[in-house]
Amino acid sequence: MSTADSSKASTTSSPAGILRQRLADRSATIGVVGMGYVGMPLAHAMLEAGFPVLGFDVDDRKISKLDTGEIYLPHLGEAMHTDLAASKRFAATSDSARLEAADVIILCVPTPLGPHREPDLAFVLESTRMAAGILRPGQLVVLESTTYPGTTRNEMQPILEKTGLACGQDFFLAYSPEREDPGRKGVTTKAIPKLVGGVDDTSTDLAMLLYGAAVEDAHRVSSAEIAESAKILENVYRAVNIALVNELKLILEKMDIDIWEVVEAAATKPFGFQAFYPGPGLGGHCIPIDPFYLAWKARELGHTTRFIELAGEINSQMPAHVVAKVAEALNTIGRPIRGSKVLVLGIAYKPDVEDVRESPAATIIELLLQQGAEVAYHDPHCPHFPEMRQHDIDLNSVSLDEATLAASDCVLIVTDHSNVDYPLVGRSAALIVDTRNAMADVADPVATIIKA
Repeated sequence: MSTADSSKASTTSSPAGILRQRLADRSATIGVVGMGYVGMPLAHAMLEAGFPVLGFDVDDRKISKLDTGEIYLPHLGEAMHTDLAASKRFAATSDSARLEAADVIILCVPTPLGPHREPDLAFVLESTRMAAGILRPGQLVVLESTTYPGTTRNEMQPILEKTGLACGQDFFLAYSPEREDPGRKGVTTKAIPKLVGGVDDTSTDLAMLLYGAAVEDAHRVSSAEIAESAKILENVYRAVNIALVNELKLILEKMDIDIWEVVEAAATKPFGFQAFYPGPGLGGHCIPIDPFYLAWKARELGHTTRFIELAGEINSQMPAHVVAKVAEALNTIGRPIRGSKVLVLGIAYKPDVEDVRESPAATIIELLLQQGAEVAYHDPHCPHFPEMRQHDIDLNSVSLDEATLAASDCVLIVTDHSNVDYPLVGRSAALIVDTRNAMADVADPVATIIKA
């Protein structure tokens, strides 16, 4: 064998070479850790790309539903659930030992905040230690959870290297932030551009092969830190701009100027402006949380993130502002908030999903209850108020009909689901506080409508 042939054989038989070939011919098994809002669409995209996929979750109830095709994330659609259950190339498990068979392990786990708005990396670190427990040469580990720059290299890599395996030589490590938008119609995981950055060039190469096979646009960046920072920037940008319009709303409201019409007017400019809209507060797993990961890291470096802190202050005060508007609205009909019946429309954090993570509705309902209101809610996507880390609300969704609306002293629109009959609300309710401009297109409403 010539020297060149020997070198080529050595390269193709190396851990990187073997994994590269398996990714190229779609024989690599993709393990997805966390089969939730991010993990399930990703597993489906990998399956569509031709890979065998192993979905892991610690929740045995999810595993059972994955096996049978039972829908547990309705906004993702029936087809995605049934596709996974029906495919011979997909398996679901809560046994972490089975991940040893995976050539790629992708972590899609929560990154919440602690009680003092500090990063809580418990799920990332726990899943990394789990991966370390079954790590073998030739595996690629990818983190998709949003976190502060340096997490992949400084927090995950040392845990994985405690196995004695060398990163970039025996195993490979990269970061590729999730960009899911729950409830958005007509856009799949495959169609959303994917950032990919490894802790070394070989890791980036392999991660690009992986995502390049599953999405239409895999965008290579120079490091994991660039990808981590880009994801943080995306969410800081949104948090700050939403805070800006929320602050403008508070000012313009006192001038009897409609912020919604102002934003629509400004949006006619075809350059230099992007429309953001006010609301009752921030919700979801990204915007209310992720900017504070960067703020915490900045404090560690001796810097203050004034824009992030101010945006957080403004956005977090919006639920209290909404409750104050409800009290003002009730005063106009001679009723105190104590003892009044308030019907909340929508508890999900955004339209047309069942996701209530960080939803401002929870804070709003608690504030209303604290002030003595009798609160009920209607949400077609959330029949029961789910368990939440910081809230304990024991309510079930009520039907939305003329009798329910007429019996309510005030209807408070918190989430503008598209499958709510707003003309019925306008005809049957006497008083509406609208935080989403949902009633704007309802013709000739009988109710008094107050925007908040």
